[in-house]
Amino acid sequence: MTLPEFEFEFYNEVEHLDEAMREQAEQKLRDLAEGHKDMIGASVAVEEVAESETTKLYQARVVAFIKPKNVVGVEKDRHVEPAIRGALEVVERQIRQLRDKKRKPWQQR
Repeated sequence: MTLPEFEFEFYNEVEHLDEAMREQAEQKLRDLAEGHKDMIGASVAVEEVAESETTKLYQARVVAFIKPKNVVGVEKDRHVEPAIRGALEVVERQIRQLRDKKRKPWQQR
């Protein structure tokens, strides 16, 4: 049986986002999927959600396309990179918890 290739989408509505940050996000998500059959892709969306005279607020949303139910992480920050890293950490934690739960079916209620 061949597995489908990992699909990665990146939506960016922020002008000054470094390409390296996109590559880091993709690599982290690919690393999470490596060796597992449950994760078939991911999507990252970055946008500016608020702007005032002194500060801006950015939101990063990461969705991992994982069976049986997609996992979503959303983080807001005054800077783009911490928002992306935070959303990735939320998704990673949820995926690890989900996989840990699958490995211990006797503990499920």
